[in-house]
Amino acid sequence: MGQSAPGDLALIPSPLARLVIGLMLLILLGMPNGVMAAPGLCVGPVCGDAFSRSAQYHWQLRLRVSDQRGHRERLVVDCRNGALSPPQGLVERSYAAAVARRACRMAGEAT
Repeated sequence: MGQSAPGDLALIPSPLARLVIGLMLLILLGMPNGVMAAPGLCVGPVCGDAFSRSAQYHWQLRLRVSDQRGHRERLVVDCRNGALSPPQGLVERSYAAAVARRACRMAGEAT
């Protein structure tokens, strides 16, 4: 085996281990503040993204939902009781409510 320069990654034995460590660093260093689901959180035909916590009420989450037909909406969910605002819209509310419940669980705000 050849000599390695100081600071070289030769101390890490395998290319797979180098890849795993590199991916872990990317995840840790690139992690944004707040609740995020990337590229999205889907239940059935409805996906949610752009999750954010309300500045005024920690139990409220804001999210953007879209369906396979191209309908898009911005919703606010009260994680204490699962209520969506607005209660009616173009995106199917049962699937949107399921996405919202899952987002609340991920944020640690589930009832």
